[in-house]
Amino acid sequence: MAQKRALITGITGQDGSYLAEFLLSKGYKVFGLTRRTSTPNYERIKHIEDQIELIPGDLLDQQSLTYAVSHSKPDEVYNLAAQSFVATSWSQPVLTGEFTALGVTRMLEAIRQVKPDAKFYQASSSEMFGKVEQSPQNEKTPFHPRSPYGVAKVYGHWITINYRESYGLFTISGILFNHESPRRGLEFVTRKISHGIARIHLRQADHISLGNLDAKRDWGFAGDYVKAMWMMLQQNKPSDFVIATGENHSVAEFVTEAFGVIGIKNWEKHVKVSKDLFRPAEVDFLVGDATRAAKILNWKPTVSFPQLVEMMVKADIELLKKNTI
Repeated sequence: MAQKRALITGITGQDGSYLAEFLLSKGYKVFGLTRRTSTPNYERIKHIEDQIELIPGDLLDQQSLTYAVSHSKPDEVYNLAAQSFVATSWSQPVLTGEFTALGVTRMLEAIRQVKPDAKFYQASSSEMFGKVEQSPQNEKTPFHPRSPYGVAKVYGHWITINYRESYGLFTISGILFNHESPRRGLEFVTRKISHGIARIHLRQADHISLGNLDAKRDWGFAGDYVKAMWMMLQQNKPSDFVIATGENHSVAEFVTEAFGVIGIKNWEKHVKVSKDLFRPAEVDFLVGDATRAAKILNWKPTVSFPQLVEMMVKADIELLKKNTI
């Protein structure tokens, strides 16, 4: 049997790096799309860089995507690249739309024109549900996005469905709820917490500044979630899936759990709440119902909330120790 080929956009990100590792373990030839920048950040894929082929390209540039598809001749395309930080989407709403919404169309067009038999995965997001009308949220829950990022993701989601229905392409969207790991970017609240607490533990800081401690999310482990992406593309018929743990935790709970890892129970004096870090419009209550994924894909999360928090705090302590020696 011929070796399977996969093209991953956003390969240098958290999900892209875990997915690349996973596909390599399955014997795939892995290609990654990377943007040309003056300071490329390959930190997350450094350990596998010699096993993958990187192709320069940009979701804003149609020609580079068409080239990437024709060069890699993929059986599977995973579109994980986006302007993915919600806070930035408020300060850069137009750019967020270009990357996170129209970038999906450009990639779909490249596939339609060059490799229409390739299977396509679009990274949809629980942020599309936004101001939720029902809990928990499943594949039939209406969308009411509450940020330019959420709005752009809704566009990406529906254009993926449109190409499936209009051109008969094998395109699917995975509606993934928040998923974290030691590879999460430092701007995201979970990593901000784990990294900040590691600094407190090593006496490099005495507090962390956070926004809304009451915001609640459904947090899982990124390594579990990338397996679900792959499982979706192995189905005979394309359809969309919600991937989530089904548990809901507040930022305050994450903080409590994380400080517990370093043995601090009364953490209030180490946390400063800053109104500047609140969102203009908050997502109220996100919790996912992954029943369909459990039934059809036989997928379920393997890492619990306490295990995830502990993994992140311990990884950041080790990282900071290495960097200070």
